[in-house]
Amino acid sequence: MKKDISNRRDIELLVTAFYIKVKADEVLKNYFKKVDWDNHLQIMFNFWENAIFYTGTYSGNPMEAHRHVHMMMPLSEEGFARWLFLFNEAVNERYEGEKAELIKQRAYSIATVMQIKILQTTTE
Repeated sequence: MKKDISNRRDIELLVTAFYIKVKADEVLKNYFKKVDWDNHLQIMFNFWENAIFYTGTYSGNPMEAHRHVHMMMPLSEEGFARWLFLFNEAVNERYEGEKAELIKQRAYSIATVMQIKILQTTTE
């Protein structure tokens, strides 16, 4: 049996494993060519820690950040689906339990809202 996500270190391991997948993925890797990985990973660690444990460690506007990316290189439904698939895969490979399910639900909700707000508002 796998353990559940229980602390920041688990979040860090998950997020790092996820981005290893992203960097190798044919659909997603081009979006991340110019990323400052040290900075981006710290932001993502804080984001997901806050999303699961309500730590207050994240303050930012992910919607604006993704709109900016979309303006530079358009996001797609395929990209959102691939992001979600790889995220769930990274979770499932390492964790199971209440927090593991919660982080997958949050990822699905976030991807859905971003897809609606970014893709639909830019095609109107």
